[in-house]
Amino acid sequence: MRRVVVDDGSDFAEWRDHARALLREGIEPAEVDWQVGDAAGLFAALPSTATPSDAGKAGSVPREFLSLADTVLAHADPRRHSVLYRLVWRITHGERHLLSIATDDDVAWSALAVKAVRRDQHKMKAFVRFREVKAPDGSVFVAWFEPTHDILLRVAPFFVRRFAGMRWSILTPTRSLHWDRQTLRLGTGAKKSDAPDEDALEALWLTYFANIFNPARLKVQAMVKEMPVRYWKNMPETALIPGLIRDASLRMDEMVRKAPTTAKKIIPAPVERAPELLPSGSIAKLRQAAKACRACPLWEPATQTVFGTGPDDARIVVVGEQPGDQEDLAGTPFIGPAGQLFDRALGQAGIERSALYITNTVKHFKFEVRGKRRLHARANAHEQAACQRWLEAELLAIAPKAIVCLGAMAAQAVLGKGFRLMKGRGEWRTLADGTRAFATVHPSYLLRLPGEAEREEGFAQFVRDLSMMRDVPGFDDQT
Repeated sequence: MRRVVVDDGSDFAEWRDHARALLREGIEPAEVDWQVGDAAGLFAALPSTATPSDAGKAGSVPREFLSLADTVLAHADPRRHSVLYRLVWRITHGERHLLSIATDDDVAWSALAVKAVRRDQHKMKAFVRFREVKAPDGSVFVAWFEPTHDILLRVAPFFVRRFAGMRWSILTPTRSLHWDRQTLRLGTGAKKSDAPDEDALEALWLTYFANIFNPARLKVQAMVKEMPVRYWKNMPETALIPGLIRDASLRMDEMVRKAPTTAKKIIPAPVERAPELLPSGSIAKLRQAAKACRACPLWEPATQTVFGTGPDDARIVVVGEQPGDQEDLAGTPFIGPAGQLFDRALGQAGIERSALYITNTVKHFKFEVRGKRRLHARANAHEQAACQRWLEAELLAIAPKAIVCLGAMAAQAVLGKGFRLMKGRGEWRTLADGTRAFATVHPSYLLRLPGEAEREEGFAQFVRDLSMMRDVPGFDDQT
């Protein structure tokens, strides 16, 4: 029997390293006893797993198993490590399509574990309640929560996005998280007494909760299902619920007795606006005119308008999504990390960038400030629509033979809102005016791929897509 001790029972990287070492040595699942931390169990005297070596082959597993294992490891059941190792053993020993067999005991158990972890994450996002703690350097908001599973690190990005502008701590019995508006720090477990009991804002929250309670929509069973009793002790509003339920019928009768409210505000009929004329003229005139565009609020925080660049008579126009930080500073599209990857792919495809007219769907950099950094934020539908006229004007002025769309935003701007990038990627289509177009991924997508193998394969496919530009008649002569 081989005893394996993992320091952090939810750490996928640690479990994976041990599993690889066991697979290389050919240790069968029945011969492994998994332990967490200092727990030694009945096999304290048995040797632990050796340091992973290059001897033997660990085998490869489908990508969906990696995602499954990462989530299952957050489950509280101590069997999770052995079940996952049994799955990976079977997958690497002939049962390659095991995960598609939903009725298999190990697969079914793992699916239930994933569902339980995700449900616990949803409950944490819904039921965490921060309380204010006054400090000499400003307020800190502290919350106490008791999750069923080890999900704190999994939900951390949600709370960072949701409460980016305030300092907060979330305390649980096993871990704690601390955010200072710039850095997220992981700490040890805590006790409920470490969190404050109430704050000045709690009375306002209770008043708000009581006022939004609708007695006509009271469904106690659904309420208990969505807000389980085990969470009530840490949620201030639950003290109001028994009284609200008790008085629900009286409040509903009172609502029925009241006369209907008559509208006092007369809403005028909508006034039709004349459609805004499409900008016209040469690319140079369009570029100058776009500097004064105020159709959406993106112009104000941006450094400058980032208009398209390239030959006015280019046979191919490449349309990206929106400029990034470096593009905003320089006023030129595709010069940041994604642009550098794009240039490398063009080189491997044998295409000169200088032969292309390159532009973006949105002409201003949209960002969120995090510390000293400006982080990219996706332009919304209104902002995209405001810039659509400039893209149409560019295409009208250049009259290209073909259009290449990089990313979903660009693809939908050119090929229609119903276009689905991964379904229609790399396929030539003919637009209403006869122009040919195809779409592929944005190079920033390749930068976000998790593993080196995935990035290499994604880049190779991206090069193959870009090589389709050589199919445009006369393009090779132009380059």
